[in-house]
Amino acid sequence: MATQTTAGPVPARGTGRTTGQVRKERTNWSGTVVLVLCAVTVLLPLYVTVSMAFKTQGQAVDGQAFSLPAPFSVDGFVQAWNLTNFPVGAGISLLVTAGTVVATILLAAFASYAIMRNWDHRVFRYSFYYLLAAMFIPFPVVALPQIQLTGRVGLDNPFGVILLATMFQLSFSVLLFTAFLRSIPEELEESARLDGATTWQTFWRLIFPLLAPMSATVGIFAFLYAWNDFMMPSLIIADPALQTLPVRQNLFQNQFSNNYHVAFASYLMAMAPAIVAYLFTQRWVMEGVTQGAVKG
Repeated sequence: MATQTTAGPVPARGTGRTTGQVRKERTNWSGTVVLVLCAVTVLLPLYVTVSMAFKTQGQAVDGQAFSLPAPFSVDGFVQAWNLTNFPVGAGISLLVTAGTVVATILLAAFASYAIMRNWDHRVFRYSFYYLLAAMFIPFPVVALPQIQLTGRVGLDNPFGVILLATMFQLSFSVLLFTAFLRSIPEELEESARLDGATTWQTFWRLIFPLLAPMSATVGIFAFLYAWNDFMMPSLIIADPALQTLPVRQNLFQNQFSNNYHVAFASYLMAMAPAIVAYLFTQRWVMEGVTQGAVKG
């Protein structure tokens, strides 16, 4: 519950008298209400998704979306597994996501380190501004030329999606890394160079380990983007057998639009890895954001 503090008397040290101010906590009801409403907007759809996924087909269409399954049924999961060829779709989505995460972290870390340590050079400074400007160009704006280009060079497959997803995540990731690098004293690198370390050794043995909290932040953003993306794989990947899970789930909006329990079961299976990944990395995400917000 949200709280705020108010001042009051405190006892003096070693005596029972009050000489200062004591902090009393009182409930901040306006903040609490806002937080509760935000939680409801997330938890309510999640509850409906889980409830519908475990219902039978008859229960899913009876108009009682908020009722509990009676009885519980896993038939929706079985049908979703078979209709979407879930193992293949999950494997392709995992390949695209893992490739995007690794490539984004490495390329963004390389670029950010080069930019920050060569900020006085005009080329590096303008490169940073160029990357920031690219943040304002969404994929749909350049979708047509990207589709034509990937088709001509033979990248109309998951590897082409990895390449494009990495490029579209690079700008924001560089922004995060550069903010974090400002908090790392350059004296650490100077000490390493005095000990005979090269620039490459300094980056891998000193700087990159220090970037671990921000790498987790960049990684989770890239993970959520690549795992949940529908438009880019649907436009880039030419072979339907190589499509990712979000594209495969689109069939429930067309061929099986009335199988709500199957659709929600499929959505829940596809959503589970992203939820698990965030739960395990949220500590590093918050640490990276807070450390990058201030300059040490």
